[in-house]
Amino acid sequence: MAISEELGTVHEARLTSARIRYRERGEGPPVVFVHGLLVNGDLWRKVVPTVADAGFRCLVPDWPLGAHEVPVPGADLTPPGVASLIAEFIAELDLHDVVVVANDTGGAITQILMAKHPERIGSVVLTPSDSFERFFPPAFAFLPRFARVPGATWLLAQTLRVRALHRLPFTFGWVAKRSLPEPIVDSFLLPSRRDAAIRRDLRRFLVGVDKRHTLAAAEVLPRFAKPVLLAWAREEKLFPPRLAERLAGTLPSAELAWIDDSYTFVPEDQPERLSRVVVDFLRAHATT
Repeated sequence: MAISEELGTVHEARLTSARIRYRERGEGPPVVFVHGLLVNGDLWRKVVPTVADAGFRCLVPDWPLGAHEVPVPGADLTPPGVASLIAEFIAELDLHDVVVVANDTGGAITQILMAKHPERIGSVVLTPSDSFERFFPPAFAFLPRFARVPGATWLLAQTLRVRALHRLPFTFGWVAKRSLPEPIVDSFLLPSRRDAAIRRDLRRFLVGVDKRHTLAAAEVLPRFAKPVLLAWAREEKLFPPRLAERLAGTLPSAELAWIDDSYTFVPEDQPERLSRVVVDFLRAHATT
C-alpha cells in the first residue's frame, strides 16, 4: 500500500470482486487518481497536497497493477476489467462529476473508462500515457509475451530488486528523469517481490495488455466532449509529444499543457508545475 502520509487517511472500498485500498485528503469536488503499472498511490504524493489545499477531495487508490497489497483473485484484470473496477469504485463512493487524473498505463485504462463508462466523469487530466498503438510502448512491448512464460513474473520481481538496474530504460530510467527515493521504490516493488498472489494479479494484467484496447477506445473518444487536459512532457521518450497532439486532435474539448524537464513520471519530475496546471484546469472547469 502507498506509504506516504501526504496522501491522507486510509480507507477501503469493497467492490463486487475486489477490495481497493485508497487514501483520501481534502474536501470539495472529487478527484480520483489513476497510476500505472508496478507503482501505487505514492506516485501522487507530491501533487495531492496542493490539489487538496486548493479545495478538492483527492482519492488515491492503489489499483491492482502489481504494487498493491490486497490481492484480487476474483477480479477481471484485463484493461477493460480494470476500467470497470474504477467505474465501480466511483459508483460505490457515489461520486459525481469526477475529475480523473491519470499517468502511464493508468492513462490507457482511463481512456477505456472514458469510452465505456463516461457517466460520472466530469473532466480528465492525462499525463504521458499509453494510447493508440503504444500499449505498451516499444521498450516494454515484450512484457505481455514474457508474462506468459511460467515463473516470469517471479523472475521480473526478483530482477527489479537490483537497484543498479533502476536507471536502465526497461525499468525506471525512461519514466523518471531523476532517481526515485529508495523508500518509494520499495513501496512500488516489494508487494510483487513478497507475495505470490500479487504476482498472479500482475501476470493476469500483463497478459491482457493489447493495443486493440486503446485503439478501440480511440474510436469512441471523439464522442467524449467533456474537458480534457493533456499535461505532457516535452522530453517524453516512451510516449512522444506527437501522441499528445494526436489525442488533442481526437478529443473535442482537449487542451495541451507542455511540461519541461520531465519524462513519463511528471508527478515525480515536475510535481509543482503539474500541480499548478491541474489546479488551474480544475478551477476553470469547476462548473462544467
